Amino acid sequence: MTWANKAVFFLICTLIVFTTMAYGTVHQPIIALFYALVALAGVLWAADCFFSGRFRFNRSLLQLPLFLAGIYGFIQIIPFGTIPDVAGVSGIPRTISLDPFNTQLTAAHFIILSLFLAVVLVYLESTKRLRTLVNVITIFGFLFAFFGILQSFLSPNKIYGLYDTAAGGSFGSFVNRHNFAAFIEMAIALPLGLIFAGSIKKDKRLLYITAIALMGTSLLLSKSRGGLIAFVAELVLLVILSRKAGDSKQFVLKAALAGLLLVGIIGGAIFVGGESSLTRFAETATSTDKNVTIDRSHIWKVTLSSIAHNMPLGAGLSGYGVSYTPYDNYNGLERVEQAHNDYLQVLSDAGIVGLAIGIFFIFALARAGMRSVRTKNTFRRGIAIGALSGCFAILVHSMFDFVLHITAITVLFLCLLGLVVASGREYPDDEPDEDPAPSPRRKNASVTSISEARRRAEAEDQVK
Repeated sequence: MTWANKAVFFLICTLIVFTTMAYGTVHQPIIALFYALVALAGVLWAADCFFSGRFRFNRSLLQLPLFLAGIYGFIQIIPFGTIPDVAGVSGIPRTISLDPFNTQLTAAHFIILSLFLAVVLVYLESTKRLRTLVNVITIFGFLFAFFGILQSFLSPNKIYGLYDTAAGGSFGSFVNRHNFAAFIEMAIALPLGLIFAGSIKKDKRLLYITAIALMGTSLLLSKSRGGLIAFVAELVLLVILSRKAGDSKQFVLKAALAGLLLVGIIGGAIFVGGESSLTRFAETATSTDKNVTIDRSHIWKVTLSSIAHNMPLGAGLSGYGVSYTPYDNYNGLERVEQAHNDYLQVLSDAGIVGLAIGIFFIFALARAGMRSVRTKNTFRRGIAIGALSGCFAILVHSMFDFVLHITAITVLFLCLLGLVVASGREYPDDEPDEDPAPSPRRKNASVTSISEARRRAEAEDQVK
């Protein structure tokens, strides 16, 4: 193993922490630094191939959607003639995208993310690496949850006590509480997967349960309705994936465990944050204040009009803000930049092409996930169950918010994708599963067989 190999994996783990703590990596200077670090990972990948004397590349189909989305974004900014003069300005190029500059930036962003995913898939090359990455995500998720809870009480409107979020609604290092919930629902999925798969030793289960309880409590305290719905959907999928075929008793027990965990987390949230930590779910559901509810129904209605007028090629990646405005019948004082539903926004931005890429991604994820979940190794199966459930939670959350537009959320999501694929492979350092305690029948059978062997030996001695 070369020094470049070790450096790349260290960089992957570092980026999870760095992108999250740097306000989710939503500011341009931090995004530029993220690009530089991913490019560095690519250079180290090339150096590792050179020094080891072999080129390594993972052939997982999950890499294609990000790359294809980036390529299509660049196609959307290709000029095809010019548009008629506007206010005396002539020579404006005609492009598919209504906002070519932002489309170009987003296309480059997709290419960088596809490079990051490719690196993750290559360097998750052993069980030790899988365990290390899972531990990094779990431990950091636990510490980040503790930090979020502490800050919500000590400095609710200032991140780190420095960055003043005038609009409120921040949690942890994220300006938007929904982004914090999205991060936690992915981080909590891995220890949950290991617990449900039964791959945690008895002496360590309390540590994992403690981490799960704190992360779950912080998720509820963030007051994200989308996060709560996604977390419940995650628990349902965990129960389904971890059950053994034909074992209805085990299914009921795991469903009861999931319910108990949810009740415990709700109780913890009430104990730590009071009843106010849960009242928002009821209050915002009945509120008529558009500043509180964001009036998603109106946004989705206008988005459907935008989709209809920009079919079949879309308005351009990140062209949603421009395409939305002409069909908005509100006063227009606030520009809407996101659809608060990534499935509608994919159709609005990329049209039929985006729909095809999205369907292909979900198909590739389901195919890789089902293959990994069926692995016989208990530890890797627990990782597969947890990682796939975490990805599913984000896909559910994306129906109500735009969490995958945040770089830190995307980085962790791509790491979970890498774990889904890598957990389905066998490795030389795989740890054998511990043999279960022998059942009374097996124990009696073994005793009987031993006694029979002794009698046969005695009989043979008598004959001799």
